[in-house]
Amino acid sequence: MVDGLLDRLGVPASAYTNGNHPVHTPIDGSVIASVQLEPASAVGAKIAQAQQAFEAWRTVPAPRRGELVRLFGEVLREYKADLGELVSVEAGKITQEGLGEVQEMIDICDFAVGLSRQLYGLTIASERPGHHMRESWHPLGVVGVISAFNFPVAVWAWNTTLALVCGNAVVWKPSEKTPLTALACQALFEKALAKFGDAPAGLSQVIIGDRDAGQALVDDPRVPLVSATGSTRMGREVGPRVAARFGRSILELGGNNAMILAPSADLDLAVRAVLFSAVGTAGQRCTTLRRVIVHRSVKDEVVARVKSAYGKVRIGDPREGNLIGPLIDKASYQAMQDALARARDEGGQVFGGERQLAEQYPNAYYVAPAIVEMPGQTEVVRHETFAPILYVMAYDDFDEALRLNNEVPQGLSSCIFTTDLREAERFQSAAGSDCGIANVNIGTSGAEIGGAFGGEKETGGGRESGSDAWKAYMRRQTNTVNYSRELPLAQGIVFD
Repeated sequence: MVDGLLDRLGVPASAYTNGNHPVHTPIDGSVIASVQLEPASAVGAKIAQAQQAFEAWRTVPAPRRGELVRLFGEVLREYKADLGELVSVEAGKITQEGLGEVQEMIDICDFAVGLSRQLYGLTIASERPGHHMRESWHPLGVVGVISAFNFPVAVWAWNTTLALVCGNAVVWKPSEKTPLTALACQALFEKALAKFGDAPAGLSQVIIGDRDAGQALVDDPRVPLVSATGSTRMGREVGPRVAARFGRSILELGGNNAMILAPSADLDLAVRAVLFSAVGTAGQRCTTLRRVIVHRSVKDEVVARVKSAYGKVRIGDPREGNLIGPLIDKASYQAMQDALARARDEGGQVFGGERQLAEQYPNAYYVAPAIVEMPGQTEVVRHETFAPILYVMAYDDFDEALRLNNEVPQGLSSCIFTTDLREAERFQSAAGSDCGIANVNIGTSGAEIGGAFGGEKETGGGRESGSDAWKAYMRRQTNTVNYSRELPLAQGIVFD
């Protein structure tokens, strides 16, 4: 299923055959490759090589560093179809989403190339005569990236492209569920390196390993920044370990994203947004819509229309034009069924959620998306289940809707559908949504790379991609220069 793809992408057969770790495709559950897991003891050598590469790379002018990223973007354009197909095979994404993820990589390359000429500092007025001050930014070091299965290539690119133009080296530990896409990305990056010509060896490296290998990366003091994407549970382990050695972390963790659907909303627009946001990637996005907080006056109509839309979506092989592919594995399916059982126990009325295509794919886990009408925001609603479950709750006044939006532990994405300007502006105000992303008349899913991506509370507080997220990959330095023949002290201190 993948041999031809991997060959075209430049991955040698020795990297994905005869290993000790089988790789399954969620499409039918079959084993498509086997990779060799690297022990934790191998991580240190890769970090050492990355450190050596960093020491050379940090002296290369930033626009020249941007040229490497530009070349990588060109390679991605050439191999977009193949890499997108590999994402579909290994992660179970539908074809459009697989291609879209690679396009996101291309977009962040373009963003990073421009950024390579815009790593701006500041000039600061000094209180001392004959002095000037400035703030400058310098490369940080080796950046560790830990990524999850649901965005197996884009998250690495978000971090790596910015880290590279900022002058850093990167060591990447991908999910054990999606190692093939990581090997393919590394092979494509090496094509860009060959075109670039004089980059130091070890600038970007991949660790195909398990939890112990990831822990070795997290604990190594030569890695000043760890960017980790995954569950809140994972973040609770990574964050304190990095902090204990005074390192930095970018944490992109859970999301429990809500839509407030006001009585003035354009329901045609809202239902379309619900559909994509709730069932895209089979509900396995951190920005997946998980809660609809709908005004009581339109609740019944909205639920009926969403049920009708759910009944029309095609479920099946993600490469064959279907809109919903499989869950990643059996554990995800079981977690979904457990959540639906708890929802029933807490007063929910469940529509959908059943396993699909079990006879055709006995070792794969396709499900119908579920809609659950809840009497309130119970414990199961406050918990993120990484599956296509949409909880629906009614509200009567806008204050109540905002409270429900914010009264969950997570704080990634949120949206409101309304044509009331006051509601829209309040939702985006300091007293509105407490999430890192707050949209108006657009769903919770499908962020662009131009804006910083990330969230608050148990989402981890990290930011990646656009805006000034590049500063996380650099160290700040304040410089003061005395060009006079005197030595005045700050604050008017006299020290004779």
